[in-house]
Amino acid sequence: MPNSSENPYFQDILTDVLSRRGALRAGALGALVATAGVTGAVAAVPALADPGDPAPDAQTFGGGHERGGLRFTPVAPNSADALTVADGYASAVVVRWGDPVLPDAPAFDFDNQTAAAQARQFGYNCDFVTFFPLGRERGLLWVNHEYTDENLMFRGWTSGDTVPLEQIKIGLAAHGGSVVEIEREGRTGQWKLVTRGRRRYNRRVTAQTPIRISGPAAGSPLLRTAADPRGVTAYGTLNNCAGGTTPWRTVLTGEENWNQYFVGGNGVPEAQKPYLTRYGVSTTVAIPAGNRRFDRVEERFDLAKHPNEINRFGWVVEVDPFDPDARPVKRTALGRFAHEGATTTLTRDGRVAVYMGDDGRFEYIYKFVSDDRYIPGFDRHNRDLLDEGTLHVAVFTGDSPAAEIDGTGKLPADGGFDGTGKWVPLVSGKKSFVDGMTAEEVLVYTRVAADKAGATKMDRPEDIERNPVNGAIYAALTNNTNRTAANADEANPRASNRHGHILEIAEDRNDAGARTFRWALPLVCGDPNDPGTYFAGYDKTKVSPISCPDNVTFDAEGNLWIATDGNALGKNDGLFAVPLAGPERGHVRQFLTVPYGAETCGPLISPDQLSVFVAVQHPGEITGATPDNPASHWPDGGTTQPRPSVAVAWHKQGKKIGS
Repeated sequence: MPNSSENPYFQDILTDVLSRRGALRAGALGALVATAGVTGAVAAVPALADPGDPAPDAQTFGGGHERGGLRFTPVAPNSADALTVADGYASAVVVRWGDPVLPDAPAFDFDNQTAAAQARQFGYNCDFVTFFPLGRERGLLWVNHEYTDENLMFRGWTSGDTVPLEQIKIGLAAHGGSVVEIEREGRTGQWKLVTRGRRRYNRRVTAQTPIRISGPAAGSPLLRTAADPRGVTAYGTLNNCAGGTTPWRTVLTGEENWNQYFVGGNGVPEAQKPYLTRYGVSTTVAIPAGNRRFDRVEERFDLAKHPNEINRFGWVVEVDPFDPDARPVKRTALGRFAHEGATTTLTRDGRVAVYMGDDGRFEYIYKFVSDDRYIPGFDRHNRDLLDEGTLHVAVFTGDSPAAEIDGTGKLPADGGFDGTGKWVPLVSGKKSFVDGMTAEEVLVYTRVAADKAGATKMDRPEDIERNPVNGAIYAALTNNTNRTAANADEANPRASNRHGHILEIAEDRNDAGARTFRWALPLVCGDPNDPGTYFAGYDKTKVSPISCPDNVTFDAEGNLWIATDGNALGKNDGLFAVPLAGPERGHVRQFLTVPYGAETCGPLISPDQLSVFVAVQHPGEITGATPDNPASHWPDGGTTQPRPSVAVAWHKQGKKIGS
């Protein structure tokens, strides 16, 4: 828990109860007017209605009529070593670890792996997934490769100085991301990997790929190294978790737990040690236990010798999936922290907003807003939009007395966890808004800047997405077992929060450029029989148990789909769907479960709504599992080794997902 700042917890900054408490009731965000959604942006809509006025439209957030229902029978919680989908649906693997990506890549051979082969094959643990259509029957799939499980990848693996160097090199090559071309199977919702022809878009990005550094911190002394004295070229991307896409059809991939790859933190200059500590890097131990020892093949991972190398990780990386020769770009204007993702939308006046979570206990939620406007079709202009703008951090305030938030999850007297908030600016270009820090320092040490700005400590903010129907923002707060009753607050209302919750934000005037917002918690996850859970007021006897929300997405009707990671209820992780409007609001149903030991990632619903992609990360990742004693044989069954893979599910009769 690197955040030891004295920032006030949410409850500590409680202001007077809102004079118009009726604005937010039972988790509903008032009369937020719905709007037709578009991919990558949300159309401008009328301002939020006065809370005392009748809803201006029958389709309102938290009330009115649903645009479309969810009509599938929930999957029962289970511990099967299989991808289990709802009745009436089928599933298949699209691409698995080791499958050839580049045309000259060799076939995967578990017992004869090489770094040269892995650099041309599909990487290891797959997380964020996004899709770019190439007509109706083909498309490009981008997939993040977050991290490696060497103990599952290699027989007899032991950490430390005895690891064969080739295995370390394979680990470097298995990180990053992949672009693969896929094609539809007949007229169904099934997709498969294209394995023939030129496949001219296919690409691997690894922990060694040259990457351009751009934005206000590019060239900063904090980013300069012996290998790059100008501070403008980084090598590789690490721990890529969630991400996003831009309106100009590029990928944004977030570097998350990059702090785990370095050694030598005890040998950096004393002035740098507090910053390393704030980012979770040991400054007392030379080689942390279990370290992958990338330093044994690339000296730059030894901070005692190259103290600035770590500052070149922790960014949002932009990748062009349509140009395999284009160098990826690290966008420093978006700040440096444990990026879970980067979701873009447009403000009312056409600027680009990017929402980001910092995945750590008591970390923060951020938003970047570009200075210039997006111009459709003018890519030369648009490609620079993420280099100039203002980075903000969120501060939340509740509308209930502090005594009503007791850490149990019991609803306050007004019937909902809700309140108001504001986006506090940290930096804009070369101008810092944080006392005692330069703009470059704010961008490189963003967590420290957010501490100084008084940001609200949250329960592991992970994926954040904007609903294409109602325009509200939804964030997955995965869990935080370190929160206590003393520091529980209305936005994080449970002590020892094992199961997490969902946060929804309605920005003023439904404008992504707004500085203020209203917020509520529609879901407080866990066992429905637990009185500390909440499902937007829906009958808890009818919902699926859900634990540890991680990634979120939406279908065309505005229903929220939630992927989980680390189910603390003792069953496999899965994918869940829940309506956000009408009488079914809060009715959580489990759509699928992933195999034993796996985490559900992605997820992604295809533009035609006929397919849902999920990344099945680390199947069989169970304590004590090894290649000689695997805990999973998914996806190939029999006695095979588990392989992280992207799978797709579809309705057998060609219906839309969930309907």
